[in-house]
This record gives sequence, C-alpha cells and structure tokens, in this order.
Amino acid sequence: MGLFTTINTAATGLTAQRTRLDVIANNVANVNTTRTTEGGPFRRSRVVFRPRVSQPYWRSPFLPVFLKERIGRGVRVVNVEKDYDSEVRLVYDPTHPDAIQSGPRQGYVEYPNVNVVNEMVDMISASRAYEANVAIMNGSKSMFLKALEIGR
Repeated sequence: MGLFTTINTAATGLTAQRTRLDVIANNVANVNTTRTTEGGPFRRSRVVFRPRVSQPYWRSPFLPVFLKERIGRGVRVVNVEKDYDSEVRLVYDPTHPDAIQSGPRQGYVEYPNVNVVNEMVDMISASRAYEANVAIMNGSKSMFLKALEIGR
C-alpha cells in the first residue's frame, strides 16, 4: 500500500457523496415542479455507486493473504438515474394550469415523486458519510505527521 492510498480512497468517497448531495439538493429544489421539458412532472433522481476497479498495483509481501483482495480502491458514481418506478403525487387543483383536463383524473395535478422527508434523511446520511471521509483524511494526515516527527 502506498503512502497516499488512504487519502485517495477517502477522496473518492468525498467526491461521490458530494455528487449525492448535489442530486438531493436538485430533488428538493424541484419538489413542486409540475412541468419539465420532457413533459410531465419532475422525477426524483438517484445516484448509483459502484466500487472503483483499480489497475494492478504493487502489493506488500508482508500483507496477509486474506487481506490482499479486500483492500478497496474507493467508490465511483456510475450513473444518476431518474426514478420512474414510484408514482407521482396527485393533488386536486382544477385551477392549476397543469391540471388534467379530461378523464377520471380531471382536475388533478401531477406533482413530482419527491418526498422531502426521505430526501432529508438521504441528505443527513450523505453528510455523515462525507464527514467520515474527512475524518479518515485527517487521521491519515496526523499519522503521516507523527511518522515525520519520528524521523527527526
């Protein structure tokens, strides 16, 4: 393992959680958007994470065999996808310009499938994960500084 492997791995977590926070902020900002350029109400977005696949690197001969394959390389954002699985909210408001004009849903307005409570829970989760990655970076930094002090 290299000297900065821990910092690089934590940095991937910081980047991924920052993207997740940006997507959550976009969802909350569009909680009442009833008309988009694609047509219909705004759809909630979700971030898809995958483990980072790294190139082969030098492995310490002193690392136990059972740990060699378990050391991670971090995370990456694969995709930001729209949530078409959950239903939109229907609110009865026949005076709204986007109200449905005919059929069994006449007078109803389709609002986004964004639940603010769920988004806030996701925001807290992303924020805590971000803070954990910052703590890992700070711990690594202090460990490196202590190692330099030993060398004096």
